[in-house]
Amino acid sequence: MGQLLLFLVVALTVAAVVFGVTVLVTGRDPGLVPAEPDSQAVALPASRPLRESDVGAVRFDTGLRGYRMAQVDQAMRRAAYDIGYKSELIGVLEAEVNALRAGRIADADALRQAREQSAGVATNEDAAAQQIERPGDDAGSGVTPVGPAGVGPLPGATSSPADSDGVAPAAAQADDEPADDKPADGEPADGTGQHGAVVRSESA
Repeated sequence: MGQLLLFLVVALTVAAVVFGVTVLVTGRDPGLVPAEPDSQAVALPASRPLRESDVGAVRFDTGLRGYRMAQVDQAMRRAAYDIGYKSELIGVLEAEVNALRAGRIADADALRQAREQSAGVATNEDAAAQQIERPGDDAGSGVTPVGPAGVGPLPGATSSPADSDGVAPAAAQADDEPADDKPADGEPADGTGQHGAVVRSESA
């Protein structure tokens, strides 16, 4: 009886070895199964402005007590930063449009220059730090510039230091105008160019 059991064990061992060698030689072994990544989290993008689909696609890893707090805090900070930036951008654009409608071309130019400089600084920080940065590409974010950025340079605008403070250089323009350049009868002295700029900006 003992010899029979020993014979069965040896036979099964030989059969297993032969089967394993046959599978390896014929190539029917599928190999190792790809391991799943340790993290299935989907974070908010940090290289462009947020969209509605980005917030809907956010996923967090689960722990013993729920979501990972570090991932949730990072997503909330990123969303809060983007919302704050867009709120400031909307405020600047509204102030620029109001200045154009009121005929304050110098104030509108100062706001436009500040907005463009802020966008340039945010773009440089995005390329250097690769962290949470201020988006500066209006074309990629779907934000259409309002006012002079969409219709070209405004007439009568200058790049003097007075423009950056929002004060119109009226004295300098009066000195530069020739003495014989006078408006025709029935036309305002210095409101024609500003009115035309306001109409073009509103139509754009």
